Amino acid sequence: MDKEARLDGTTAAEHPEALRLWLRMLTCTQLVEKKVRAGLRDQFDTTLPRFDLMAQLERSRDGLKMNELSRRMMVTGGNVTGITDQLVGEDLVERVPVPGDRRAFRVRLTPKGRKVFADMAHAHEAWVVDAFSGLPAREVATLHRLLGKVKQHTQPTVTEEST
Repeated sequence: MDKEARLDGTTAAEHPEALRLWLRMLTCTQLVEKKVRAGLRDQFDTTLPRFDLMAQLERSRDGLKMNELSRRMMVTGGNVTGITDQLVGEDLVERVPVPGDRRAFRVRLTPKGRKVFADMAHAHEAWVVDAFSGLPAREVATLHRLLGKVKQHTQPTVTEEST
């Protein structure tokens, strides 16, 4: 049962339109993510967290320290270490020593990892595009613009971030 289904006919009328929209956005996000997870599993025998880690590394040619990966992915260091260990074992990423810091390593994609990620990213893009294929391009652009306004309105200000 999705989040919207909890709002039956009588209850839905009691909720402000903004709440109904929020539940619709959550439902859509979950449905698209489910499709992406299934595609990664079925076509590439991998998981979304592994894809996400590789995506972070793809954006940083020189690699990232483990704590930076953890921060960017918003997961614990232990999660990043476990995923990294798996990917190192498959020759998709490598650990490279950081000059001047014997304890630190940078993690970066190997050439094989770049190729595998490129294939996954291409499929990922197709799955997301397909999820929005029921909308004309003009409506996709409008939805993007409107959600941008929500994003801008809800981002914390500099003073809120420091408190």
